[in-house]
Formats: sequence, C-alpha cells, structure tokens
Amino acid sequence: MATFGTLSDRLTETFRNLRTKGKLSPADVDGTVREIRRALLDADVALTVVKDFTAKVRERALGDEVNRALNPAQQVVQIVNEELIAILGGEQRRLRFAKNPPTVIMLAGLQGSGKTTFAGKLARQLEKDGHTPLLVAADLQRPNAVNQLQVVAERAGAAIYAPEPGNGVGDPVQVSRAGVEYARQKQHDIVIIDTAGRLGVDAELMKQAADIRTATNPDEVLFVIDAMIGQDAVNTAKAFQDGVDFTGVVLSKLDGDARGGAALSVASVTGRPIIFASTGENLEDLEPFHPDRMASRILDLGDILTLIEQAQQAFDEEEARQVAEKFATDQFTLEDFLAQMQQLKKMGSMKKMLGMLPGMGQMKQQLDDFDEREIDRTEAIIRSMTPAERRNTKVLNGSRRARIARGSGVTVTDVNQLVTRFEQAAKMMKTVARGGTPNIPGMGPVPGMGRPGASAKRGKQAKKGGSRSGNPAKRAAENAGIATAQPTGSGFGLGAGAAQPSEADLAEIQKLFGGGR
Repeated sequence: MATFGTLSDRLTETFRNLRTKGKLSPADVDGTVREIRRALLDADVALTVVKDFTAKVRERALGDEVNRALNPAQQVVQIVNEELIAILGGEQRRLRFAKNPPTVIMLAGLQGSGKTTFAGKLARQLEKDGHTPLLVAADLQRPNAVNQLQVVAERAGAAIYAPEPGNGVGDPVQVSRAGVEYARQKQHDIVIIDTAGRLGVDAELMKQAADIRTATNPDEVLFVIDAMIGQDAVNTAKAFQDGVDFTGVVLSKLDGDARGGAALSVASVTGRPIIFASTGENLEDLEPFHPDRMASRILDLGDILTLIEQAQQAFDEEEARQVAEKFATDQFTLEDFLAQMQQLKKMGSMKKMLGMLPGMGQMKQQLDDFDEREIDRTEAIIRSMTPAERRNTKVLNGSRRARIARGSGVTVTDVNQLVTRFEQAAKMMKTVARGGTPNIPGMGPVPGMGRPGASAKRGKQAKKGGSRSGNPAKRAAENAGIATAQPTGSGFGLGAGAAQPSEADLAEIQKLFGGGR
C-alpha cells in the first residue's frame, strides 16, 4: 500500500539487521526501538502514540518471551506486529445496523477529505450486500456538491434525495430530517447523509453537524479523514470528537504517497475504531478495515486473506471448475483465457494484488514497472481473432497473424509471443491438473504441486537411492544430507527461510499477459 511504503521499508530493514543475531542484547533492543521510533516519527505518527508504542515494544522485547525464544528476531517482529494491531484498533469493527430500519449513517469531516466519494462507495457496497441505501444531499454550501453526489449516486446505482439545489441555498438540518422520513416511506433500509465540510475546523461547522446529528439521531457517525494530512489528523479528529463525536473512522486516499501517520494515530488517540479504508478512485476501491491485516501489510508480511476474499468475489466457482476440467482434458482455449482475464480484472489493480503477497515490499521497483495496460493489449489481440482461431491456435498462419496484429494495433511479434506464452501456460496447467510437477521457464520445477501421493513416492525413491557406502558413519552422514535438503520455511514470511517471490515470478506473470517486450 503506497501510503505505508516508506514506513514499511524502514521497519523491514530494521528487522533484517536483527536476523544475523543469535541472541539479542539490551543494546540491540535499544537500537531497534530507536530505529522504530524514527521510522514512526518520519511517517507523521503522533508523538504520544510513538512514545507509548515504543515503550511497550521495548518492555516486551527485554522480557522472557524474547530471551527464551529460539529465534529472537522473529519474536521481536511478532511483538511489533501485535502492538501495531493494538494501536490500529485491535479487532475489526463492522457497521452497526438499526433494529428497526432505516439505519442512519451520517458522514462528517473536512472539505476535500473524500466524504462524497465515500458515500458512493459505501452505497455501492451496501447494494451488493442486498441493502437499499438512500443518499441524502445535505452538503448545501460547497459549490456543486449536490450535483457531484447525484453523479456519484448514478454511478453507484443508488437512490438519492436532493430537494435543494445547494450552492448556499437550503437548510441542511431540514433536508437531513426529511431525508430520513423519505427513506422510511420508500422503504430504504439505510440512509447515508453527506454533510458539509469546511477548509478548517470552525464553530459553524461543528454546530451544523451537531444539529444534524440531533435531528436525525444516526446509528453511525463516520468521521472521514484524509490519510495524507499527517500530524494535523490528530488535532482535527479531536476537534470533531469534542464538537460532534463520532462512532467510527474512515481513512480515505490510502493509495496516495503520503506517510500515513493518520492511520496509526487516529484510532489510538480518539479511541474510535477505523471501519473502512478507501484505497483508490473507483467505486469498488473500498475495504473493511482489518487492524491485523493492515499491520501485516506495514511489516511486509502480506495480506493473503484479503486477496482470497477478493478472488472469491470476482471468480465464479462453477466456471473455475469447468476451466480446471478443460486443463485436464487439453481443451483450454484462448476464449477461456480471455474469460479468466476478464474475471481477474474485476479484482482490481494487478499491482495492488501482487502487493498483498508476503515479501513484495522488497520488489517495489519491479511492481512500479509492472505495466497493467499489457492486459488490455492481450485482450485486444485475442478479440481480433475469429472464434475458430481462439479455439485452435494451430490454424494461425502468417497471414492470419498479420491480420490480427493490424486489428489489435500491435506487431506480429507481439501476436507470436502471446500465442507461444499461451501454449506454454496451457501445457504447464495441464501438467498440474494431471498431478505432475510443472516446469516454469526461468523458475524450474515447482515443488509440492503434484498429486497428493507423489511426494510420498518421491520420498521412497529418495530412501532407496540413499548412500550405499560400506562405512556406516559415512552412509549416515550422506543420508542425513539428503534429508536436510528438503525445502523448509515458515508461514507468512516471518522466518528468514520463508519463500519469497523472486524477480522471475513477477516477470513470468507479466509475460503471461503480454509484458515481455
């Protein structure tokens, strides 16, 4: 995640230096804590939060749980991970719905924090969950705020209540109250009230927001804060908490390149949980906030659970089963490949997905160089083919390939490369589907991908093929060497021996989608 890029790099480098030490001395712990403190302060985390965080880390790092650990460096990483989770709120908190609809959700925050955009994202997500949200345009001060919310509502496919034109005309308190009543009459089960913001905290803003809260009695008051505003986030959050109070926090613009101190400060300072994180400009770029997963991302341990959840939402289980059968029977075609690419695009940014893998923070440059437009070029090439050509690439002679290149705006070489890579990928997946071990170009055989019983058979073969030396000591040593040659690693990237994505891995992904030029 771009917002925590620098902080993640600093912390990862600090922990990497610890891995060379078999036992940590007090001086090692103090040096590590000092680097963590600098990294957090550079990330604009509030000073009070930094002091409390580093004090807890130091106390635990000098305790018995580290002194008695087999790997002290891993134990320190675990301590920092747990303390990060604590300052981010501890446990995930979901929206609370009213027992008797409609559930009223009021949005508050400074102007430009992203309230209107978040209103559309939240409405879109609630629509997918089977709710019928109503957006209420109560921001009547900012120029064209009502028009912007109407556009956002249309994109999100949500209903909107906007009786006033805005631009300084209308009473926002009356509009909010009437909007809740309108939702009750039209049987909308959720009301999202988009209130006005200001360029700074002032008494008028607070009074208006407090009056709207009193008039509508919302079930949730969500404070939307720009993750890029740094140290001022704490003062702004405190002012809103004192003037209006809120039940939860929404972090917007987490895809920016700011230092991200707001995310690590607001929950700890206000005692209010972060409920959502906005990670992009599209309406789909909204994630429920999981403190444990965010801490893992910051420490470059990956976020596999979120990646799995996004895949489950984007991919159709029945279609995936049919594709697996086609792999096994050698019937996988470019039409199937195109359908899989389209489902992959539903998951969002390829860079964002790859960034959720453990250890990808060490490949930041390769991720930055990853050109997502290659997927569109690959799609254009396949769409320029006839149905017969997509089903059987063997019919693609020179003239057909030249025609496809002209139709998709690429060169014949690009078409040739795509066909070659597709055939290699189909062959590899056929091997996997039949229980074999694939051999990926540039990576070699992939262990652990064969049939369930294959590893056992290999183990027997290895035993039979062990040392036959007549010297018992030499034979035992050689057989022990065979046993220790088996791949090892620890889960989730915590161990020094854990498997990390290589540059070849990323290169192969890019090549598969046409990025090998």
